[in-house]
Amino acid sequence: MTLPVPATGSTPALVLRPWRADDVEALVAAHRDPVLRSHTRHPLRDATEARRWVIRAGQGWAAGRRFSFAVCEVTGTSERLVAHVLLKEVVPGRPDAEVGYWTAADARGRGVASRALEALSDWAFTRFAAAGLTRLELLHQIDNPASCRVAEKTGYAFVEVLPARPPWPLDGHRHVRLRRTPPASTAAPASGRCPAPAVPSTAR
Repeated sequence: MTLPVPATGSTPALVLRPWRADDVEALVAAHRDPVLRSHTRHPLRDATEARRWVIRAGQGWAAGRRFSFAVCEVTGTSERLVAHVLLKEVVPGRPDAEVGYWTAADARGRGVASRALEALSDWAFTRFAAAGLTRLELLHQIDNPASCRVAEKTGYAFVEVLPARPPWPLDGHRHVRLRRTPPASTAAPASGRCPAPAVPSTAR
């Protein structure tokens, strides 16, 4: 299973594919970034943890409920890991599921996350339409405004503030994209945009 994303005038093509054993070194390198570690529940510390993570990612595919994609930039015949996107909590007959992502430090600010999330969202609604999937959710902490921008670019409207709860010390935002929502910030009304964060709440 691969999802190609065409190149643009200024950015290389992307490919979304299941994680492989030979991704371990690049996966560990990505997780050395302190920003990524601060927004990831279980940051990977070494190759042993990364190999276990890749194995669990494959098990999620086999179970049909959790679909993790490595996102790679493609130049000629070479690939370079730049991000991760995820579809999870897929249950037949259940209308909603959740998406998530992270971007490697050296790939931020180039539209990688929004392009990959758009491809994932389109695939999810197509692949699981017969199973009743009509709604995707994207959650992030309020100290991550970049995720608000990615959400708005890909048609995920801001819905509500979520109170802090362990293991996350800050309040969060819930964004929602419905099936057939066009992927543009104009698809969401002004009321569907992230509010400017006030003073962050403390963990409960």
